[in-house]
Amino acid sequence: MAYAFARRELERRGLEDRIELLTGGTRPAARVHEEVVTAMDAVGVDLSARTPREIAFAEVRDSDYVVTMGCSAADVCPAGWAGENRDWDLEDPDGRPPAEVAAIRDEIERRVGDLLDEVVPGGAGSA
Repeated sequence: MAYAFARRELERRGLEDRIELLTGGTRPAARVHEEVVTAMDAVGVDLSARTPREIAFAEVRDSDYVVTMGCSAADVCPAGWAGENRDWDLEDPDGRPPAEVAAIRDEIERRVGDLLDEVVPGGAGSA
């Protein structure tokens, strides 16, 4: 969800050519959970064809930020890494009722916007 919201927000702000996004998990599921697909579809984001993937140590090495959703990034953040890790400590939406998944989705969307506001204040003319 965070990756999809970040991509959409970068496009809205005209920053898609200035910020590179990576997505992955330390223990990714085999598929995007149906309740997540449904919740994201409700806000105009189609995740039905997405497949979760594992994030690799080498991918994190050159990243400025790593955002986790409630798990440790210790498995992928290299020792001496100069970037910043933020754990948003959110509930896993898997198996939760639709209202709870929607609340998690909305919180992720808000936090993505807040992070982009912080990282690139002023939008496309900054950074």
